[in-house]
Amino acid sequence: MIKVILWDIDGTLLNFLAAEKNAIRTCFSQFGIGECTDEMIARYSQINKKYWKMLEAGEIDKPAVLHGRFAEFFASEGIEFSDIDALNAEYQQRLGDTIEYCDNSFELVKSLKSRVKQYAVTNGTAVAQSRKLTRSGFGELLDGVFISDSVGYEKPRKEFFDTVFAEIGSYDGGEVMIVGDSLTSDIRGGNNAGILCCWYNPEHDERPDGLRIDYEITDLNEVKNII
Repeated sequence: MIKVILWDIDGTLLNFLAAEKNAIRTCFSQFGIGECTDEMIARYSQINKKYWKMLEAGEIDKPAVLHGRFAEFFASEGIEFSDIDALNAEYQQRLGDTIEYCDNSFELVKSLKSRVKQYAVTNGTAVAQSRKLTRSGFGELLDGVFISDSVGYEKPRKEFFDTVFAEIGSYDGGEVMIVGDSLTSDIRGGNNAGILCCWYNPEHDERPDGLRIDYEITDLNEVKNII
């Protein structure tokens, strides 16, 4: 019986792409960089994903992600802009401005409160995630939040999950399920931790080899049928 759900935030509980788009456009305007088109945002998003995957693989640290993604993006767009650290600091704040729930996730989490313990597990920065959790209401609704900046490790490392269980208590692997959209962070992390893995796949991406996926869903409300 599942007793604990570990929820990913970005791309699972909350629509990260909408927040990303609005945050970038706000920063471009605020710093006088100019127009940021949908095509430019799409290119930035791909660069951003590349840097986060490098972080998950242990190839770089988080400061390298936060600086490197914008440095590469500006260089690729031919934009001369040097105050990347200031822009990134503002960007972290602005990521919390746009709150869009995936599949009515707030009501789903609320409906499950009497059935299971629920925690957020995220690799996002403490500034951005704390703001999102407060403004979305998840901060009060969930039983706890684990942000990699505070934990000291990133998903998918086993040490991240060891820290989680050291705080919430020990459970059998079959009593805990992680729900997330990222194969490299959430699902691999669940594999490393020896817990149940539920892949949130709303885009119907091809199921990969080499990872244990116990459940695959395209709508978060399917979680009700699993627990």
